[in-house]
Amino acid sequence: MEKKYKIPIGPVHVGLKEPITAWLDLEGEKIVGATVRPGAIHRGIEYMARDRNPIQVIYLSERICGICSFSHIMAFVRAVEDAATIPVPPRAQYIRTLVLELERLHSHMLWAGVACYTIGFDSAFHLGMVLREKVMDVLEALSGNRVNYGVGTVGGVRWDITPAVAKSVKDMLRYYRREFSPFYDVVTGDPIALARMRNVGVLTYEEAVRHTAVGPTARASGVRCDLRKTSPYEAYGDFSVEAIVPQDFYGKAYGDVFDRFLVRVHEVYQSLEIIDHVMEGLPEGEILWEKNLNKVLAYTKKAEGTGIASIEAPRGDDTHVVHLAAGDENVTWWKVRAPTYANAVSWPLMFRNNELADAPLIINSIDPCISCMERMLITDASGEKSVVTRTELLDKCREKTRRLMGK
Repeated sequence: MEKKYKIPIGPVHVGLKEPITAWLDLEGEKIVGATVRPGAIHRGIEYMARDRNPIQVIYLSERICGICSFSHIMAFVRAVEDAATIPVPPRAQYIRTLVLELERLHSHMLWAGVACYTIGFDSAFHLGMVLREKVMDVLEALSGNRVNYGVGTVGGVRWDITPAVAKSVKDMLRYYRREFSPFYDVVTGDPIALARMRNVGVLTYEEAVRHTAVGPTARASGVRCDLRKTSPYEAYGDFSVEAIVPQDFYGKAYGDVFDRFLVRVHEVYQSLEIIDHVMEGLPEGEILWEKNLNKVLAYTKKAEGTGIASIEAPRGDDTHVVHLAAGDENVTWWKVRAPTYANAVSWPLMFRNNELADAPLIINSIDPCISCMERMLITDASGEKSVVTRTELLDKCREKTRRLMGK
């Protein structure tokens, strides 16, 4: 009989790119149960928003996550635009779509490189990082920054596509169409990489649906879900964006780590096509609904209502909800549901019957962002410790939402 014992992985571990703790129940080297415990990097970012106006909150939303910062900006400003009924010029919609897809490129390439590093394929990891530099250079040419670009704002975008930027984008497209396929071939054609990722961390179609997986994690299990297709926003309605699922390419979806790799690398090719369409169809016109920020703030101050926006971030559905009260310049409340909220629920299912050595790879396979997931921490000023049950916590959350909404 194998000896049973429990060991922790994380929150600091050489194989993890995010601070997460997983307590694994083992029989020998096989994982038979798991308990995931987040809570290492709570921040009060939603609470801080209540003392800031919508323009100021943009800078908070951009700093929820460094990898998908523009996705959070777009979800937030679209929620504000929904609450205040603010239109966005067509050219701004196209530029937003361009930056969203550029961000998807660098996010997926980073993840693919980290996946290779996790299985010890260091040469492929370095190749992935070299490839990612090109899209980072384009983002820097557009905004001046490689991270936190400061492009999005309420009613449009802050930076236009200049001839120099357009040339950088076209050069990038040629570069990736020439250089990305060798990276894909090296990884998918390596028998050791295939052995390390195939049939590891399996999440079936039924489990993905039942546990509300989103983004590449759900699509790797064969679920056809992509907000760019089902609920088009910005310029996506002008293009044909299909959900990338493994069965369309290989006849079957295993729902394992290898399929999560395949979905993301095929989405790189898809993003290149979308960017090409954006540059070809970029309309002329203004990039802002209103250039004077004081007028924008005066308009949002008069607005009354709740706005919601969901976009297909690199990791999956990113939803922001904002409430504006007439006469109040600041945001009344703001809620964020990042994709890691949904995907982390499936970790215990992915762990079962896998080897201990595969645990870091399984954790990383959903491309977790704990910064996205943990934004609020409330402490008792008295310093007294207490334990709150799940039911009590839900009741407190519902009571707070009703109170903030004035019900």
